[in-house]
Amino acid sequence: MQNMPPPTMGPPSSYSNQPAYPTTGPPMGTLQSLVEDFQSLSVSSAPGSLDPGVDVNGLPRPLYGDEEPAKVLEAFPLNCHPRYFRLTTHTIPASQSLVSRWHLPLGAMVHPLAEAPDGEEVPVVNFGSAGVIRCRRCRTYINPYATFADAGRKWRCNLCTLLNDVPGEYFCALDASGRRFDADQRPELSKGTVEFVAPTEYMVRPPMPPSYFFLIDVSVSAVRSGLLEVVAKTIKSCLDDLLGYPRTQIGFLTFDSTLHFHNFKSSLSQPQMMVVADLDDVFLPLPDDLLVNLVDSRRIVESFLDNLPNMFQDNVNVESALGPALKAAFMVMGQIGGKLLVFQSTLPSLGIGRLRLRGDDVRAYGTDKEHILRIPEDPFYKQMAAEFTKNQIAVDIFSLSDKYCDIASLGSLAKYTGGQVYHYPSFQATTHGEKLKHELSRDLTRETAWESVMRIRCGKGVRFTTYHGHFMLRSTDLLALPAVDSDKAFAMQLSLEETLMTTQTVYFQVALLYTSSSGERRIRVHTAAAPVVTDLGEMYRQADTGAIVSVLARIG
Repeated sequence: MQNMPPPTMGPPSSYSNQPAYPTTGPPMGTLQSLVEDFQSLSVSSAPGSLDPGVDVNGLPRPLYGDEEPAKVLEAFPLNCHPRYFRLTTHTIPASQSLVSRWHLPLGAMVHPLAEAPDGEEVPVVNFGSAGVIRCRRCRTYINPYATFADAGRKWRCNLCTLLNDVPGEYFCALDASGRRFDADQRPELSKGTVEFVAPTEYMVRPPMPPSYFFLIDVSVSAVRSGLLEVVAKTIKSCLDDLLGYPRTQIGFLTFDSTLHFHNFKSSLSQPQMMVVADLDDVFLPLPDDLLVNLVDSRRIVESFLDNLPNMFQDNVNVESALGPALKAAFMVMGQIGGKLLVFQSTLPSLGIGRLRLRGDDVRAYGTDKEHILRIPEDPFYKQMAAEFTKNQIAVDIFSLSDKYCDIASLGSLAKYTGGQVYHYPSFQATTHGEKLKHELSRDLTRETAWESVMRIRCGKGVRFTTYHGHFMLRSTDLLALPAVDSDKAFAMQLSLEETLMTTQTVYFQVALLYTSSSGERRIRVHTAAAPVVTDLGEMYRQADTGAIVSVLARIG
């Protein structure tokens, strides 16, 4: 390489016909001497030596030799898939001092109902008369990290180390290594994610059918923006794909300054509309026919959706009685639960829950008072959310206003019921119609768990202290979720309970008790393990950037 002549300098051939311009660079002889001087440079310890003169083994390295960092997920192959449970670092710090030096969130992202990886299905286990196998002290579910003893008659909980009895119906002999002979045939002992069929003691009431109730603003702004047409066509196109067929329940309530109830009784030739103008004392004109079985009343429902855009096309009403409409929806759905979808295009202005226009106060922006605009103004919506959660009703808000609509207040309905907020500022069907159609279709057809609660259990020495997401915290670690779907995830912050960890491995278990759309009570369980480390560098090597960013986004 050192004997090669320097490359010839000159313009490319494609530029040979271009006019010459004066240059300010060094003359050709000087440039050639610079190239020769550069080629003569050497970092070797002696002239002509191939030794670079630097001891590469003396350079600081995060690991010894050429060893690559071992992936914790490969070291624990029985862990559930990361799409269900992801720690911000797949290691647990051994001391409080290590946590303080970490300087990043220590926690996890939980996605309990995430879609299974391609080619995989969550195995379903029915223990039958044996009942669901659980630790009698900490209530952990049997999992791949549980160990067996006493010739298979006992099993040790991997979270609290208690030795439990094995029911006779579940007994199996052990091999020479202490492993059950049938471990590979039992998903709960070989898979990190499994679903148990829950017996009757896990039911407060018989499983309810999936119910969808639509609360639609029909004021002048909704009519002019084209909202009604997009919503009606999208709902109609999704009727065949709504969850729970043939048990699915459906209902509609439209509102402006009054409430419009719609009777879908299957014996009618066309839907019947009843108007309630009293916003202070809301009542149901026909309590039994406002939420109907979709199969029985399919023809009436389709007729209503076809006529909805024309039904209010001449409406010039600018008011919104959202609060009373929510009260009415609660009265309709209270006995069954389900999903309430609210389409709001006007700031609530009448009845309980009316809101004032506070977003136009430009003097607050950029000052220490700006944060007030992000705080719910009226406690009514949070109180309603508590009632909805208690009765297993999840609320999704579609805010489609061309003016200020106080998302901070309305969002409480979704925040505490496991719902979602969709915001379309200055909505116009011609511009935002496809987006609304896509998101509404996804909302109506994605996998959903109904009447659910979720708890995350941790091994000795750690605990989750803070939870972020849309839910109602029923106790210190029990999340109430009237409905949770395959797109919902939750962030949790982890803390050490001990100054110095005494275990080598920490185990985690996520349990989601829910009613499936088919009407079966189930428990989805995700189990994972992580090693305890004393090296800060190892924590950074095993960091999960995606989980860290997700937790930070929710904390902020």
